[in-house]
Amino acid sequence: MRTLGFEFASPGEMRFCELGEPPAPGPGEILIRTHYSAITNGTERHALVGEHGWNHYPGRHGYQHVGTVADLGSEVHQFHTGDWVFYGQYVGHRGWHIVDVSQNDGSHLCIPLPPSNNYSHFALSGVAGVALRGVQRFRVSMGQNVWVAGAGLIGHFAAQAARAAGARVTITDINHHRLEIAKRTGISTVLDAQKSEDREILAANRPYDCIIDACGSASLLDEIHQGSLLAARGVIGLLAVRSRTTFHWGMLHTREASIEVSCHFSLSDLRILHQLIQLGLVQMEPAISHYAPVEEAPAIYRTLRDDPQSLLGVIFDWSE
Repeated sequence: MRTLGFEFASPGEMRFCELGEPPAPGPGEILIRTHYSAITNGTERHALVGEHGWNHYPGRHGYQHVGTVADLGSEVHQFHTGDWVFYGQYVGHRGWHIVDVSQNDGSHLCIPLPPSNNYSHFALSGVAGVALRGVQRFRVSMGQNVWVAGAGLIGHFAAQAARAAGARVTITDINHHRLEIAKRTGISTVLDAQKSEDREILAANRPYDCIIDACGSASLLDEIHQGSLLAARGVIGLLAVRSRTTFHWGMLHTREASIEVSCHFSLSDLRILHQLIQLGLVQMEPAISHYAPVEEAPAIYRTLRDDPQSLLGVIFDWSE
């Protein structure tokens, strides 16, 4: 079991830190040996470079961990030694976790995983869970017309979740490779936001019952208003982080529309997500751009700092 962790030492700099050997779990606790962890691209980059108010160094960031139960306390009955689990608390990448699973409200965010030939894929459950929760909070339903702006990791899973809910989904981006991945997962309309002909298709397919912001573009809300892209009583769902948001009052007032923000997930969201994965309605593998041993983490974080568009799903292998 590795005793390393990751931390951001200063703006733009990732380093390893030593955790020491794990303590014995208490009566209601489990000890998880980490096998895989995944980068939360948006949040971790904001923290790495000091965006949107992230300015505390050193800091440990990340909430996507997959491992096996190595030991457990005397009062733990819902987990067993050897169980594969996903753990979603915001504690950063680390080789082991002590988790109090005694809370009945599920706030520990630790869940047994269904049988799988590749448990590493479940390391993306956190970002996918955020996307799924957002789609539910934005009230996406069967037959709706949905536009997802941005085919990064969060947009990729938001599009799949919206499609699983029965919506007709359009996704846009400026990155050709990310658009090709969206096509592989079966998204019905995939458009290049830099091409005028694709922008015309986006406008022709309006109005949209739900527009999901997965890109954080400063001009997006103005584009929605100027192009009359939002349907009556529609929802603009903000998944991408913004420091400040302004919008034209008439965009919502005349349509009785709304803006929603969603940024987390619950244990019930994870259960639904894993069911959708088992049914083949959400695919994790196409979103994975990099598998890397933990030793390569400093180089990966330099790429996240300098060239984030080249990364999608990044999974670290903690094997010794």
